[in-house]
Amino acid sequence: MVDVVVPPERLERWVTNFGERHGGVTTDVVAGRLTGAGGDGSTFTAVLPFGRTHAGAADVDAFRAAAAPPKTWGVLLVRKGGFAVARLAGPRVVASKVGRRHVQGRSKAGGQSQQRFARRRDNQARSAYDAATDHAVVVLGEPALPLVVGGDRTAVAAVLEDRRLARHTVVEPWLPVPEPRRGELDAAVVTASSVRIDVVNAPGT
Repeated sequence: MVDVVVPPERLERWVTNFGERHGGVTTDVVAGRLTGAGGDGSTFTAVLPFGRTHAGAADVDAFRAAAAPPKTWGVLLVRKGGFAVARLAGPRVVASKVGRRHVQGRSKAGGQSQQRFARRRDNQARSAYDAATDHAVVVLGEPALPLVVGGDRTAVAAVLEDRRLARHTVVEPWLPVPEPRRGELDAAVVTASSVRIDVVNAPGT
């Protein structure tokens, strides 16, 4: 199986290319997803972004229209020592913040030294999460938003437990990003708003 991420505006070209490689293509809608079957037995399954399911026609244009980003939405990426958050209007970033806080690595010391180090590291991580939370509250704003998140699951959960962010609804996909930096945030915005496609090539193709 091959997993690909395709921005909605490129979806028609992608399906056309699939058909050219696999002896034509027939599309259908199954369980809210767009499926395709090639003449050689290869198949694909396309999933809408933002946790949506498709209830429209089984054609690429209808599916692409359903993939359009919400009027307003957000992205939040958190790992120990770093965060990135953005609020978007459709495809456009209207507010963002990227930040870092120092969190020490693990210590190989033992006994009381290790315990003191662990407490200090936990305090540093908590401070980093608090900073990420405060900036997320400001950037995302008051209205409830669909929110795509990623990074480290423990770190994201620590930020989202703040009641000021409870109004926002976390939606798929989860974004497994490395240290959140400006480049990772820009790439995450594209991935979050793209169609995810699983391709199963027929044997011998």
